[in-house]
Amino acid sequence: GTDSRIGAKFLNAGPGFGGSCFQKDILNLVYLCRHFGLPEVADYWESVVALNTWQQHRISRLVVQNLFGTVTGKRLAVLGFAFKADTNDTREAPAIRICGDLLEEGAQLAIHDPKVEPAQMARDLKQEAAAASNALSGTGSWALADSVEEAVSGADAVLILTEWNDYKQLKWVDLAARMRKPAWVFDARAVTQPELVQAAGLRLWRVGDGEG
Repeated sequence: GTDSRIGAKFLNAGPGFGGSCFQKDILNLVYLCRHFGLPEVADYWESVVALNTWQQHRISRLVVQNLFGTVTGKRLAVLGFAFKADTNDTREAPAIRICGDLLEEGAQLAIHDPKVEPAQMARDLKQEAAAASNALSGTGSWALADSVEEAVSGADAVLILTEWNDYKQLKWVDLAARMRKPAWVFDARAVTQPELVQAAGLRLWRVGDGEG
């Protein structure tokens, strides 16, 4: 098309959209449609927001299902918290809902993001962080990890929730050696190279790849 954003430059499989604009603008459109007597059109656009929320809950459910039906007391490395790469903006970030679901399920989250401050994560998650990622204990707790290596140490799984460039170049063999086995990688941004992840002995779910 004439707009280069309509295509692979902008439209990618992922954990749903975030940011301050998309949801607000869609809900404004829903309001206008109802105001002008277009209930069917309003319902259509409202379903976009509902599907976006569903996709985020779907990812957290996938994590639980693949980790033998429970994440209680399990350590999960969360890579990325901002709603997109190259920003510290977390407004409506998919990571908020996904991490919230996993905390409710009793997981221990070690969260790494190169730009988002821990105080912002605490506000979004409505929960204060543990003192350090190596101090995670019990259930339903989270801590900031200063590096990817720190986040994955002792982890049962890795979740990639923001498409930071650094996450596209991870040395999976080295990271796998730090993780508990069997370990999973849940790539909600399709930034991994499957052959490299699997060669490291890790199980992989990658958004957009389908099943089987």
